[in-house]
Amino acid sequence: MSTALIYRPARNAMQSGKAKTNNWLLEYSPEASKSPDDLMGWAGSGDMSSQIRLKFPSQSEAEAYCKREKIDFVVAADNQPRVHIKSYADLFK
Repeated sequence: MSTALIYRPARNAMQSGKAKTNNWLLEYSPEASKSPDDLMGWAGSGDMSSQIRLKFPSQSEAEAYCKREKIDFVVAADNQPRVHIKSYADLFK
């Protein structure tokens, strides 16, 4: 079995909200490369594990799942956005 990546997704760049960023995701790394389909031109692969995305409420629960199921895993650093405190008066300095 391939290794799994545990990470917290970033917020949507098109929205200012932080929806769907509270959960931690577990995704398997692809075991086989994708190849184009001759008829339609779509990229496809026989690797079914690349389609699996598991959601966990915390990083520790995702790690516990991997240890229980004997899955090698890598945890990506949690990138919290920096808060830029701005005021309207700063535009006129």
